[in-house]
Amino acid sequence: MSTPFPVVGRTSTGYHREQVEEFFARARHAYEAGRASSTDGELTEADVRSAAFDLVRAGYATGPVDSALDRLEAALVQRRRDTFIAEHGQQAWMDRTAELATTLYPRLVRPAGERFAAPEQGRGYDRAAVDALMDRLVAYFDADGDLTATEIRAVTFPSARRDRAYAEGVVDAYLDRAVEVLLAVE
Repeated sequence: MSTPFPVVGRTSTGYHREQVEEFFARARHAYEAGRASSTDGELTEADVRSAAFDLVRAGYATGPVDSALDRLEAALVQRRRDTFIAEHGQQAWMDRTAELATTLYPRLVRPAGERFAAPEQGRGYDRAAVDALMDRLVAYFDADGDLTATEIRAVTFPSARRDRAYAEGVVDAYLDRAVEVLLAVE
């Protein structure tokens, strides 16, 4: 029997096969139906970005599934961009994207080490690693840097103690917004 993604060995963990298959079946149905609003079941980029699957033994290899999610997200952005431009024009799309990008600026201009709050307790993302990515975003927006949504999606930060860390949730939410902006112009 053919599977849509490679399966890891019985002693390794991967994404829960049924959950992955169910998500992609729903996604395919919604995408092909061209749903126009969230009230009638539209699939959005945020839905794809927030998709999560349990890790189980002998599941689907995570890399190929994550790559498929990235391609689906990019396709949804492209569809939304094309529809928006057809209705409102290219300049309106660029204005909307610029407005979205400005929501990123306040954290970018904060000094390194102060861009996000520390975790309330325990561990979080290493501040220096997060700040290095934030510096790359600054360079990107200053037109001096090269950065893609794929690079942001693929970044992993080392863990650090509370006194040298940022809270994970707020960093993740910020990076989701950065991905949205970069996808809008890629």
